[in-house]
Amino acid sequence: MSRPLRIEYPGAWYHVMNRGRRGEEIYTEENDYRLFIELLKESAELFNIKITAYCLMPNHYHLLLKTPDGNLSRCMRQINGIYTQRFNRVHKYDGQLFRGRYKSILVEADKYLLELLRYIHKNPIRGGLCSDIHDYEWSSHHGYISDVKRCAWLYKEFPLSLFDKDRKKSRRAYKKYMTEDVPEEISLIFQKKKLPSILGRKDFIYRVRNRFFERKVHFEVPDSRLLAPDRERIQDLICKSYGITKEELTKSKRGTFNEPRGVAIYLTRIIRSDGLIDICKDYNLKRYSSASTVIENVKKKLLKDKEFHNRVSQLGEKLIKGQPKT
Repeated sequence: MSRPLRIEYPGAWYHVMNRGRRGEEIYTEENDYRLFIELLKESAELFNIKITAYCLMPNHYHLLLKTPDGNLSRCMRQINGIYTQRFNRVHKYDGQLFRGRYKSILVEADKYLLELLRYIHKNPIRGGLCSDIHDYEWSSHHGYISDVKRCAWLYKEFPLSLFDKDRKKSRRAYKKYMTEDVPEEISLIFQKKKLPSILGRKDFIYRVRNRFFERKVHFEVPDSRLLAPDRERIQDLICKSYGITKEELTKSKRGTFNEPRGVAIYLTRIIRSDGLIDICKDYNLKRYSSASTVIENVKKKLLKDKEFHNRVSQLGEKLIKGQPKT
């Protein structure tokens, strides 16, 4: 089984979720919900994580949390593993409870924190479990509208402060915010079969790529390629380095070796692992075999021409180690 992409660093925010195997329930009675919430509380203290929101549904859960120590994997291993053990012991079951590894999305908090908070707390309505989130007991919503002691451990001060610095005003603003619909942009994310690894603005994604791509790329982690520089970045760097326009870069010249074009196609294939069909579309090639021929020609030239090898290596290092400065 391929491993999911995990990007961890101190202060990172995540939306985390997991489901029961084959869609089975992971909470079958009230004590199960209480057990899981108690485990969240224990883990928050043990691993120094800031759990901002949770919603426990019969066959899955959602969490919104911050990791001051950059230790998401250790924490989630504890939560999923210990809960499975306790659930099996109580219900006399054995074996796997969750369908696999948890899913996590690295989140740009400034942009998406409140949107995800609303999405998580309104989950029971979408799931048909209630018509009003005030009526659903197994989420952190009640900790945001009152001083319920059982929610005192939640890290809710920061999201509330985004509404207003005054406590009473921030609660009123939160309540109003919860009456509004979740934007389609957020809903569509969670309707996809494959969740994104990163949620944020373009500059946030660039910073993450710049910081983690070189050491996260791994054949067992297919999603690590999502951190690769995008095609536009590759084309911009090639054009700047060779002093040409994008029109020249994508124009085919039959019978001659167009070095900038060949290098761009080669680096797109090597660094991004893009398919030949996609490469053909970007570089106006009619057959994927043409793209394959270009890549093979570059490989041969790399072996024979030391100066060419050095040029391509330097370009590759620039793409892998850094994003453009703006």
